[in-house]
Amino acid sequence: MSKVAVIYWSGTGNTEAMAKAVAEGAEAVGAQVDVLTCEEVTSVEAYDAVALGCPAMGAEELEDGEFLPMLEGIEPSLPGKRVVLFGSYDWGDGEWLRLWEERCAEKGITLAAESVMANNAPDDEAQAACKALGAAIV
Repeated sequence: MSKVAVIYWSGTGNTEAMAKAVAEGAEAVGAQVDVLTCEEVTSVEAYDAVALGCPAMGAEELEDGEFLPMLEGIEPSLPGKRVVLFGSYDWGDGEWLRLWEERCAEKGITLAAESVMANNAPDDEAQAACKALGAAIV
């Protein structure tokens, strides 16, 4: 059985809703899933796959008070694992997610599926994409 960590930071609940949908998708195909806020994470060594969720903040960047320090701590453990990204935004065009994908590539982290983003609250299409994302990393 695949063990999956769904790790997220959410300021408004939009990315949290996406995280729950990712977890639901992974569980639907038989994975054991832990849904964790970024402050609950100290290591990802025990997981086969990791889904990371963070909304766009400021000038289309990752949240830097809690999420970014956690990410920096686990990045060395992510190469070789199945990793996916997701998050929500309110303005811009998703640049923060493209930059995050580039960051992953620079760190040797290969993404297992196309990232999912939602404009504000995830609609039915975004929820379905999140469930598919969860299934894709199992």
